[in-house]
Amino acid sequence: MTVDREQVLRAAAALLSRKGSATMDEVARAAGIGRATLHRHFAGRDALVRALEDYGLHELETALDAARPDEGGAADALRRLIDESERCAPLLAFLITENQLFEGEVVHEGWDRAERRILALVQRGQDEGAFRIDLTAVWITEALFGLISSGAWAVQSGRIAANDYSFVIAELLLGGAIRRSVEK
Repeated sequence: MTVDREQVLRAAAALLSRKGSATMDEVARAAGIGRATLHRHFAGRDALVRALEDYGLHELETALDAARPDEGGAADALRRLIDESERCAPLLAFLITENQLFEGEVVHEGWDRAERRILALVQRGQDEGAFRIDLTAVWITEALFGLISSGAWAVQSGRIAANDYSFVIAELLLGGAIRRSVEK
Protein backbone atom coordinates (compact mmCIF):
# COMPACT_ATOMS: atom_id res chain seq x y z
CA MET A 1 0.00 0.00 0.00
CA THR A 2 1.35 3.41 -0.99
CA VAL A 3 0.94 6.08 1.63
CA ASP A 4 0.12 9.57 0.37
CA ARG A 5 2.32 11.93 2.39
CA GLU A 6 -0.09 14.85 1.91
CA GLN A 7 -2.97 12.72 3.16
CA VAL A 8 -0.93 11.89 6.27
CA LEU A 9 -0.16 15.58 6.75
CA ARG A 10 -3.84 16.50 6.40
CA ALA A 11 -4.80 13.87 9.01
CA ALA A 12 -2.00 15.00 11.35
CA ALA A 13 -3.02 18.64 10.91
CA ALA A 14 -6.66 17.83 11.66
CA LEU A 15 -5.73 15.92 14.81
CA LEU A 16 -3.01 18.22 16.13
CA SER A 17 -5.10 21.33 15.54
CA ARG A 18 -7.71 19.79 17.87
CA LYS A 19 -5.28 18.11 20.26
CA GLY A 20 -1.82 19.63 20.18
CA SER A 21 -0.42 17.06 22.59
CA ALA A 22 -1.40 14.05 20.43
CA THR A 23 1.22 11.31 20.32
CA MET A 24 2.75 9.86 17.18
CA ASP A 25 0.65 6.72 17.80
CA GLU A 26 -2.50 8.87 17.75
CA VAL A 27 -1.33 10.62 14.59
CA ALA A 28 -0.71 7.26 12.91
CA ARG A 29 -4.19 6.03 13.90
CA ALA A 30 -5.78 9.25 12.63
CA ALA A 31 -3.97 8.80 9.32
CA GLY A 32 -5.02 5.15 9.08
CA ILE A 33 -1.46 3.86 9.05
CA GLY A 34 0.87 2.08 11.44
CA ARG A 35 3.36 3.86 13.63
CA ALA A 36 6.28 2.32 11.69
CA THR A 37 4.88 3.71 8.43
CA LEU A 38 4.48 7.13 10.01
CA HIS A 39 8.10 7.00 11.22
CA ARG A 40 9.31 6.11 7.72
CA HIS A 41 7.85 9.43 6.56
CA PHE A 42 8.64 11.48 9.67
CA ALA A 43 11.49 10.45 11.97
CA GLY A 44 9.73 11.90 15.00
CA ARG A 45 7.40 14.61 16.21
CA ASP A 46 9.86 17.39 15.36
CA ALA A 47 10.10 16.20 11.76
CA LEU A 48 6.31 15.92 11.55
CA VAL A 49 5.81 19.43 12.95
CA ARG A 50 8.40 20.83 10.50
CA ALA A 51 6.55 19.15 7.63
CA LEU A 52 3.28 20.56 8.98
CA GLU A 53 4.89 23.99 9.11
CA ASP A 54 5.75 23.73 5.39
CA TYR A 55 2.23 22.47 4.65
CA GLY A 56 0.55 25.17 6.77
CA LEU A 57 2.62 27.96 5.27
CA HIS A 58 1.79 26.73 1.78
CA GLU A 59 -1.89 26.84 2.77
CA LEU A 60 -1.47 30.37 4.18
CA GLU A 61 0.22 31.57 1.00
CA THR A 62 -2.58 29.99 -1.03
CA ALA A 63 -5.08 31.93 1.12
CA LEU A 64 -3.10 35.13 0.61
CA ASP A 65 -3.07 34.61 -3.16
CA ALA A 66 -6.81 33.93 -3.21
CA ALA A 67 -7.49 37.04 -1.11
CA ARG A 68 -5.89 39.29 -3.74
CA PRO A 69 -4.48 41.68 -1.12
CA ASP A 70 -3.42 44.28 -3.71
CA GLU A 71 -6.91 44.68 -5.17
CA GLY A 72 -9.55 47.13 -3.97
CA GLY A 73 -9.58 48.92 -0.66
CA ALA A 74 -7.37 47.61 2.13
CA ALA A 75 -10.30 46.90 4.50
CA ASP A 76 -12.04 44.80 1.84
CA ALA A 77 -8.78 43.00 1.05
CA LEU A 78 -8.28 42.26 4.75
CA ARG A 79 -11.81 40.85 4.96
CA ARG A 80 -11.07 38.61 1.96
CA LEU A 81 -7.89 37.42 3.67
CA ILE A 82 -9.80 36.54 6.82
CA ASP A 83 -12.38 34.64 4.73
CA GLU A 84 -9.64 32.74 2.89
CA SER A 85 -7.75 31.97 6.11
CA GLU A 86 -10.60 29.98 7.60
CA ARG A 87 -9.63 26.70 5.95
CA CYS A 88 -6.08 26.75 7.31
CA ALA A 89 -6.76 28.61 10.59
CA PRO A 90 -6.75 25.55 12.89
CA LEU A 91 -3.38 24.40 11.57
CA LEU A 92 -1.97 27.92 11.79
CA ALA A 93 -3.20 28.16 15.39
CA PHE A 94 -1.35 24.93 16.22
CA LEU A 95 1.82 26.09 14.46
CA ILE A 96 1.80 29.53 16.04
CA THR A 97 1.64 28.00 19.52
CA GLU A 98 4.11 25.18 18.85
CA ASN A 99 7.08 26.57 20.75
CA GLN A 100 9.68 24.35 19.16
CA LEU A 101 9.30 26.27 15.92
CA PHE A 102 10.78 29.39 17.48
CA GLU A 103 13.35 28.18 19.99
CA GLY A 104 16.80 29.31 18.95
CA GLU A 105 16.38 28.56 15.26
CA VAL A 106 15.97 30.73 12.22
CA VAL A 107 12.33 31.50 11.48
CA HIS A 108 10.99 29.68 8.41
CA GLU A 109 11.14 31.94 5.35
CA GLY A 110 7.46 31.20 4.71
CA TRP A 111 6.46 33.00 7.93
CA ASP A 112 8.54 36.01 6.90
CA ARG A 113 7.06 36.02 3.39
CA ALA A 114 3.47 35.81 4.66
CA GLU A 115 4.08 38.42 7.33
CA ARG A 116 5.63 40.81 4.79
CA ARG A 117 2.60 40.46 2.51
CA ILE A 118 0.13 41.06 5.34
CA LEU A 119 2.22 43.92 6.69
CA ALA A 120 2.20 45.54 3.23
CA LEU A 121 -1.60 45.27 3.16
CA VAL A 122 -1.89 46.91 6.58
CA GLN A 123 0.58 49.65 5.64
CA ARG A 124 -1.42 50.28 2.46
CA GLY A 125 -4.54 50.65 4.61
CA GLN A 126 -2.72 53.14 6.80
CA ASP A 127 -1.49 55.07 3.75
CA GLU A 128 -5.04 55.12 2.35
CA GLY A 129 -6.27 56.57 5.64
CA ALA A 130 -8.45 53.53 6.31
CA PHE A 131 -6.48 52.09 9.25
CA ARG A 132 -5.25 53.79 12.36
CA ILE A 133 -1.72 55.10 12.29
CA ASP A 134 -1.33 55.25 16.07
CA LEU A 135 -1.12 51.43 16.04
CA THR A 136 1.89 50.05 14.21
CA ALA A 137 1.36 47.92 11.14
CA VAL A 138 3.38 45.20 12.90
CA TRP A 139 0.96 45.22 15.84
CA ILE A 140 -2.12 45.03 13.61
CA THR A 141 -0.51 42.12 11.72
CA GLU A 142 0.26 40.30 14.99
CA ALA A 143 -3.29 40.94 16.17
CA LEU A 144 -4.61 39.39 12.95
CA PHE A 145 -2.57 36.21 13.54
CA GLY A 146 -3.84 36.10 17.12
CA LEU A 147 -7.46 36.57 16.07
CA ILE A 148 -7.17 33.89 13.37
CA SER A 149 -5.89 31.48 16.02
CA SER A 150 -8.54 32.46 18.54
CA GLY A 151 -11.24 32.21 15.90
CA ALA A 152 -10.12 28.71 14.94
CA TRP A 153 -10.16 27.56 18.56
CA ALA A 154 -13.54 29.16 19.23
CA VAL A 155 -15.08 27.40 16.22
CA GLN A 156 -13.51 24.05 17.18
CA SER A 157 -14.79 24.29 20.73
CA GLY A 158 -18.27 25.34 19.62
CA ARG A 159 -18.07 28.76 21.29
CA ILE A 160 -18.81 30.45 17.96
CA ALA A 161 -20.50 29.10 14.86
CA ALA A 162 -18.27 28.37 11.87
CA ASN A 163 -20.44 30.76 9.85
CA ASP A 164 -19.40 33.58 12.20
CA TYR A 165 -15.61 33.04 11.95
CA SER A 166 -14.91 35.73 9.35
CA PHE A 167 -17.42 38.20 10.73
CA VAL A 168 -16.21 38.19 14.33
CA ILE A 169 -12.54 38.45 13.37
CA ALA A 170 -13.04 41.21 10.80
CA GLU A 171 -15.35 43.21 13.06
CA LEU A 172 -13.03 43.03 16.04
CA LEU A 173 -9.86 43.73 14.09
CA LEU A 174 -11.27 46.41 11.83
CA GLY A 175 -13.40 47.93 14.56
CA GLY A 176 -10.20 48.50 16.46
CA ALA A 177 -7.97 49.29 13.51
CA ILE A 178 -10.10 51.68 11.46
CA ARG A 179 -9.12 55.29 11.89
CA ARG A 180 -11.71 57.40 13.66
CA SER A 181 -12.29 61.08 13.08
CA VAL A 182 -11.25 63.14 16.05
CA GLU A 183 -13.94 65.60 16.97
CA LYS A 184 -12.87 68.81 18.66
